[in-house]
Amino acid sequence: MGDDDGRQAGPAGSGRTLNAGPAATRRPWSRYLGTVALYGLTLWAVVTLVFLLPRLMPGDPLQSLDNPDSGSFVYDPQIRAKVAAYYGLDLPLISQYQAYLWGLVRGDLGWSISQNSPVGTLIAQRLPWTLLLTGSALVLSSVIGFVAGLSAAWRRGGPVDRILIVLLSAARSIPQYALASMFLVGFAVLLPLFPMAGAQTPFARYPSTVASVFDVLYHLALPLAALTLGLAAHTFLIVRNTAISTLGEDYMLLARAKGLPPRLLRYRHSGRNVLLPFLTALAVQAGFAVGGSLFVETVFAYPGMGSLIDDAVTARDYPLLQGTFLVLALVVLLANLVVELAYSSIDPRVAR
Repeated sequence: MGDDDGRQAGPAGSGRTLNAGPAATRRPWSRYLGTVALYGLTLWAVVTLVFLLPRLMPGDPLQSLDNPDSGSFVYDPQIRAKVAAYYGLDLPLISQYQAYLWGLVRGDLGWSISQNSPVGTLIAQRLPWTLLLTGSALVLSSVIGFVAGLSAAWRRGGPVDRILIVLLSAARSIPQYALASMFLVGFAVLLPLFPMAGAQTPFARYPSTVASVFDVLYHLALPLAALTLGLAAHTFLIVRNTAISTLGEDYMLLARAKGLPPRLLRYRHSGRNVLLPFLTALAVQAGFAVGGSLFVETVFAYPGMGSLIDDAVTARDYPLLQGTFLVLALVVLLANLVVELAYSSIDPRVAR
C-alpha cells in the first residue's frame, strides 16, 4: 500500500495498520476525563480516610483533661464540655465530617489542638524539609538503580552482577529505620563524621549562601543515605531483570551485528526499553519514599513531617493528623500523575 492516504501497512496478513495518520495518535477526550474522574475519586477516598483514621485510634485530643495525673487535668466537667464544644468534638461524626470538608473547600486545614497553631502554618514549616529528603532520595536512588541495573544485566553472572545483587538485596531486606539507626551509630557516634540530628547547625551564622547550602547537605547526608539505599535496591532489581529480557531480542542482535559500541547498546537500545517498567517502579517508590522518610526523620530528629506526625499521634491531635496525612497523600498522588503523563511522551501507544 502506498503513502497517498497517510497510512503504512502492517505485517503481511495482519489486517491492521501501524499508523492511521494524525487522528489515530490523538488521545480521546474520554480518556482524559476518565483519568480526571479516577484521580478525583481517589482524592475523595483519601480525604475521607484521613478524617476517619485519627478517630479510629484509641483516645481523643482532650483525653489529658480527664486524666488526674496529667498537668492539664480539668476538674470541672462543664469546662471540659466547653473545650470539646469549642473544637467541635461534641458534634456527631457526620457533622464533624461536613465541617472538615467545608474547611478544605475554603483552604483551611484547621487549628492544631496540641500546638495551638494553624495546621497550614505548621505544615508549611516542615514540608520543605521532607520534600528535600524524599525528592533527593528518589532522584539519587533512581539514578543508582538504573545505572547499576543495566550494568549488572550486561555482566549477568559475573562478579559485578553477583556483588550488586547481594549488597542491594541485603539493603532491601533491612527496614529503613534500622538502616538509619545503623548509620547514626556508625557514622555519627562511633565515627563522628556527620551530625547526629537536625537539618542545620543551631544558631549558626553563615558567611555565604554556599556555606548555608553545604551545612544543609552535611546534615542531610546520613538520612539521605539511609532512605536512598533501600529505594535503590528495589529499582535495581526491576531494571536488571527487565534489561536481561531485552538482551536477546532481535533488535539487540541486529544492533550488535552492525558493530555498535557496547555503551550505546546498553544505555540507548536496552535502556530505552527499560524506561516504562522503570517509571512504574518510580511511581510505587514515591509512596515508599514518603513512608520511609517519616521513620528516618524520627531517628535523626530531622525537622520534617515525620516528627510533626509523631507529636500529633502522641497528642491525638485530629486536625494536625488530618492535615499532615492529606498533604503527604497529595504529594504521592501528584507524583503518580506526573509519571502517568510521562508515559504518553515515552510510549505514544499509551496515549491512544
